[in-house]
Amino acid sequence: MIIYGSELALRYKADIREKVNKYKEEGKRIPKLGVILVGDNPASVSYVKGKRKACEDTGMAFELKELKDTVSQDELIAEIEKWNDDETIDGILVQLPLPEGIDENAVIEHIDHKKDVDGLTSYNAGKLFLGEDGFVPCTPLGVMAILKEMNVDLEGKNAVVIGRSSLVGLPVSKLLLNKHATVTVCHSRTKNLKEIASRADVLVVAIGKARFINHEYVKEGAFVIDVGVNRVDGKLCGDVDFDDVIDKVSMITPVPKGVGPMTIAMLMNNVLKAYEER
Repeated sequence: MIIYGSELALRYKADIREKVNKYKEEGKRIPKLGVILVGDNPASVSYVKGKRKACEDTGMAFELKELKDTVSQDELIAEIEKWNDDETIDGILVQLPLPEGIDENAVIEHIDHKKDVDGLTSYNAGKLFLGEDGFVPCTPLGVMAILKEMNVDLEGKNAVVIGRSSLVGLPVSKLLLNKHATVTVCHSRTKNLKEIASRADVLVVAIGKARFINHEYVKEGAFVIDVGVNRVDGKLCGDVDFDDVIDKVSMITPVPKGVGPMTIAMLMNNVLKAYEER
């Protein structure tokens, strides 16, 4: 079975829109996302457009602050601090990557953790590590929502995560542990990757290598989540060779229309959570 995150995302956004409309009818202000875009990187501009549209789709307010790529780190942090103090803004997102010479981690750390809807501050990373309530990065949240849609009972399952980034791999592994899965995290220095991956009941792949995972890496009947987004010959594809594994798996997410749309839906979910908690 192919699980389309694009269809699941529509359901999530419809639920969020219903809640936002309810607040509006009650005479309350609506949730608002603020995005800071530095420079004019085409990919970043495209991602920001997607976030603006998601806000429109869910009835939320959206504010964009565009800064030149010559902005200093201190000037960027000053803009974040202004939004930290702005009571009308519930979520703050700095579009990455930032220009050379700017320390991304230092910038992110200045976002108020109550408005950190990307879940990237050390405060929220610590909350996730401790199993406490906080903001979780949007892509890992989307992965977990898809697994829930697959009706996977994760308790006791052998889950393998290929990739250990702080944006996807590590948060996903912790979320899977929280659901009592037995988790193995693999990476570029892992030995016997094929052997380890082929024992996984649940396989989450986030390595950024087009069609790297073929049927030899996949267990018969496995649940496969492909987080990768690669462009080959002008077309998008994942880290998993979809056509090669499709007859072997129980369920799989495609690329495109898989995890990507759920990432945006989870961002809207986090903005609503920030609004309600504030």
